[in-house]
Amino acid sequence: MDSGDVKEILQSVVIAGILAFFIITFVAQSFVVDGKSMEPNLHDGERLFVNKFIYRFREPQRGEVVVFTPQGAPNKKYIKRIIGLPKDTIYIKDGVTYVNGQPLEENFINEEMIGNFGPYQVPDNSVFVMGDNRNHSADSRYPGYVGFVSYDSISGLAFWVYWPINKMRVIEHVDYEDL
Repeated sequence: MDSGDVKEILQSVVIAGILAFFIITFVAQSFVVDGKSMEPNLHDGERLFVNKFIYRFREPQRGEVVVFTPQGAPNKKYIKRIIGLPKDTIYIKDGVTYVNGQPLEENFINEEMIGNFGPYQVPDNSVFVMGDNRNHSADSRYPGYVGFVSYDSISGLAFWVYWPINKMRVIEHVDYEDL
């Protein structure tokens, strides 16, 4: 191997490193689900990709699954479903979540939610998030820990589970109609 070959290999490694840095910083990033708060839709240990650039072009939408940094744990990343958008009023009564007085149809949840919460008024440039496993989720219902999630703290939109391979799939985002 002569010096030309070494130089070419070194250039390839540097270019690959720069490209990987650009992709991870601005385009997509891997995320590992930690815990059971998103069951039955996402499971502990699953690996997924997060679209990091979509919210540069549009605001988050109700029903989307997002990865974010919670205010009470600035060194962690959480994954939850967006329930409320800016100016929405959210409350939970008798196991049903209401957005602006309208009940959400959530047939993807395994068990009825315990407890009454709210009302919460979602501030500007923020969302209200909840785990799909409502009785086992630290989410926006707990203002001192997660609370409202500001747009700035959202890392991106979860879109594809790639591991384990036999569970590979596109992540479903709920379309909460008529809200």
